[in-house]
Amino acid sequence: MKITKIFTFDSSHMLDGHDGKCQNLHGHTYRLEVTVSGSLIEEGAKAGMVMDFTDLKSIVRQTVTEPFDHAFLYHGANPRECQIAALLEGWKMKTLRLDARTTAENMAVEIYRRLREGGLDVCRIKLWETPESCAEYEG
Repeated sequence: MKITKIFTFDSSHMLDGHDGKCQNLHGHTYRLEVTVSGSLIEEGAKAGMVMDFTDLKSIVRQTVTEPFDHAFLYHGANPRECQIAALLEGWKMKTLRLDARTTAENMAVEIYRRLREGGLDVCRIKLWETPESCAEYEG
């Protein structure tokens, strides 16, 4: 059985060295679909569920939406992006360092990793960067 819950968060980023307009600092309202799989709970208050949607929401909020929302996401190995992050941090603005370039594909992998480390049996992440463009990762 699989269940899916949808979330949104707003972040800014840039793709330094990209050959298109995404090389510039810009933002997105991301739409995140988190799919969890498992057997149905057999007994108790949550019988008949893979997991309670409220519990799913809590884990996603703690591990993904709170750190990512309204943050400048940057690649920690990119000197120019690190300079921008340092400037923003000096102004007490929110940033989030990632270990890979902040493409939708890499972000989907990062979100999957964070949720698995948070104890969630996630089987699929679908991250919409725009209403027409998304990346999907299944581990």
